[in-house]
Amino acid sequence: MSFSDRLVLWLHIGFAIFTIGPVALAISSTPRYIRQRDVAVVRYLSRITVIFTAAALLVLVFGIVLGELRHDFARPWLTVSMTLFVVAIVLLVLVIRDQRRAIKALAPAGPPLQAAVPDEADARGDADGTGPAELEPPGAGQPGPAQLGPGQPGGETAVAAHVASVERGRIAAMGGVVNLIWLVILVLMVWQP
Repeated sequence: MSFSDRLVLWLHIGFAIFTIGPVALAISSTPRYIRQRDVAVVRYLSRITVIFTAAALLVLVFGIVLGELRHDFARPWLTVSMTLFVVAIVLLVLVIRDQRRAIKALAPAGPPLQAAVPDEADARGDADGTGPAELEPPGAGQPGPAQLGPGQPGGETAVAAHVASVERGRIAAMGGVVNLIWLVILVLMVWQP
């Protein structure tokens, strides 16, 4: 094996280690932080996913160069590995799209709601001083989240929570498939049938 072959092999392995690992960790962690509604962390994980997915393309590039240098393109394990890698990249693009949708659903649309605090007149009694005011518990007489729609007050929050939940499930499912694809590629690279 020549020096150039070894250099390309080391670059291929190095990019595989330092790009695929962070992508796998970011997509595996995203559903947890969507469930916790931590928008800042989800944004950070989305940024990591975008950057390291783009860098992971260099794994494919150096793999193709290495296959060309060693004349290995006729081997089926290499073709299967490259095809699975392209499928994983497409799934990662869909994960990035779903991460952005979840961020949009979780991000506050307006100023935070103020807590209902009775003022002094309500605590002492009615405005005319005739008796104590009856305080209802917060949310009494209001419809539950299942009854709210996008056009009703509070409905946007319920819809956004539902969208975030759907995206969380999609990211978890596609992330699991992508990580399984990485594992199959690793087995093919080591085993080389």
